[in-house]
Amino acid sequence: MSSGITISEVNFESEVLKSPVPVLIDFWASWCGPCRMIAPVLDQLAEEYTGRIKFGKVNVDEEIELAGRHGIVSIPTLILYKDGSVAARKTGAIPKYEIETLFKGLI
Repeated sequence: MSSGITISEVNFESEVLKSPVPVLIDFWASWCGPCRMIAPVLDQLAEEYTGRIKFGKVNVDEEIELAGRHGIVSIPTLILYKDGSVAARKTGAIPKYEIETLFKGLI
């Protein structure tokens, strides 16, 4: 996911919790086939919604504690934050329109 920002323990508060726009986080891993399937869709959405929603990614292999705090047991998992709180959550390789429904009403 090249259009998104890398989210880690270090920048989670500033990039997600204190973000002035909603943040959609993709919890993924490089070995995950479904993660690689939705990555181009997330890139496309990031371009289409620039400035209205922020797209981030968390590599679950590198950010084990962050993934654990979010209860990630299956990937890809998408979690939408709005005003510092979880607003929506979806697991699996879902189509573009379903990803959009997670945040369209919040932007």
